[in-house]
Amino acid sequence: MSYKFIPNGTVTTPTGFKAAGAVGGVKPSNTTKRDIMMIASDTPCTAAGVFTQNLVKSSAVLLTKKHLENGTAQAVIANSGNANTCNADGMEKAEKMATLAATNLDIDPDDVIVASTGVIGQVLPIEPFEKAVPEIASAMSENGGSDAAEAIMTTDTVKKEAAVSVELSNKVITIGAIAKGSGMIHINMGTMLSFAATDAAISAEMLKSALEEAVDVSYNMVSVDGDTSTNDTLTIMANGAAGNEIITTRNADYAAFTEGLTALFKKMAKMLAADGEGATKLIVCRVNGAKTKSDAKGAAKAVICSSLVKAMIFGADANFGRVLCALGYSGCDIDISKVDVAFSSVSGRVEVCSNGAGIEFSEELAKKVLLEKEITIEVELNDGDGAAEGYGCDLTYDYVKINGDYRT
Repeated sequence: MSYKFIPNGTVTTPTGFKAAGAVGGVKPSNTTKRDIMMIASDTPCTAAGVFTQNLVKSSAVLLTKKHLENGTAQAVIANSGNANTCNADGMEKAEKMATLAATNLDIDPDDVIVASTGVIGQVLPIEPFEKAVPEIASAMSENGGSDAAEAIMTTDTVKKEAAVSVELSNKVITIGAIAKGSGMIHINMGTMLSFAATDAAISAEMLKSALEEAVDVSYNMVSVDGDTSTNDTLTIMANGAAGNEIITTRNADYAAFTEGLTALFKKMAKMLAADGEGATKLIVCRVNGAKTKSDAKGAAKAVICSSLVKAMIFGADANFGRVLCALGYSGCDIDISKVDVAFSSVSGRVEVCSNGAGIEFSEELAKKVLLEKEITIEVELNDGDGAAEGYGCDLTYDYVKINGDYRT
C-alpha cells in the first residue's frame, strides 16, 4: 500500500491550492450558511472530469465539459441552493459565474470549472455571486477547504472531505477532495458534486485515465435512492507542485497514484452513502466469487439499490431472501444455488444463507449485528474471482419527509 490518509485532510491539503466560501444568499431564505465557494491553484493545472449521464444536464455541467476539453483548469466556482438546470438563461448564468471567478482570480474564464446544486427549474440569481465572489477571492487560503465543503452542502448533515499522501518513486504527493451529496444519488458518471486536487505532476491524459479507473469502483458504486442527478460533477486538478517526475505513462507511479485516488474516493463514497437523506445506517455490500468483475459490480449494486433490502436494514430484520431476490433480478450471471450470505458489523457476524438456502441462525445475534451504524452484507457467489463493493444506506421514514416538500 503506497498511500496513507492525512488527519483532517481536505481539498486544499495538497501544496499550492487555496479555497474559501461565503454566505451569498442564493436562496433568499439563506442568511447563515455558506453557499458559494471557490477553489484555486497558484499555477495552471492539468485537469479532468466526469459528469452525469442524465440527458437533462445543468448548464454548469455543459459549460465545464467544454472548459475541460483542453485538459487544463485553474479554479472551481460552485454554489448550493440552486441547480441552474432547466432554465432558459442557464448558460448565460454559468458563463457569468466563470467570468466573475476569473476576473477576481486574474485567470482565463476558460480555466474555471463551474458547478451548481440545489433545486431544479428555478432561475439562478446572479446578484449573490456579484456580491460574494470578490469577498471569497480576498479570503482564499490553504485553510479554506472546509469552508468550501460547507458551501456545496444542501440536505447533507455533515461535510465530506479527506486527503491522502502517496509515495511515488521519487516524491511524496498529496491528493485531497471534498464532496456533497445526500439525496438524488445513483451516480452513473455519470445531486453529487466532488472536487479533487493534487500536487502531483501528471499529464491530462493519465489524469483522466486514473480518474475514470477510481470512479468506476468508488463513486459509481454508490446509490442512495436510485435517482441519477442532473448535476453530477467530479473534477480533479493537478498542479505539479510536489515536484515528482511527471506521470505520462501507465508506469509504477501511475499505479500508485491511482491506488491512492481510488482509496480516497472510496472513503468519500462511504461518506456520501452514510449521509443519505434520512439515513441511519451505511450499507456495504461486498461481493466475492463472481464469474467476472462486471458480474460482481452488478450484483453489489443490485443489492444496495433494493428498496426492500434498504428497508430490511432499517428495521434490523435479517430477511436474507431480499438479498437473494435482488441478486436474482440483477441481470448478472449468477448460480443462485451456490450463493452464501452473511451479515456483519462491529457487533459480530452471522451467516444466514448457504448454497442459496436458509440456514439456522441466532435471531438475537442478527438483530445485534443489524442495529449498528455500518452493516456489511457479505455475498459469496462461489463461481469465480470477480469481486466488488457497493455502498448504500437504509430507507427510512425521513427520506419521504425530506423529499415530499423539497421544493417548497
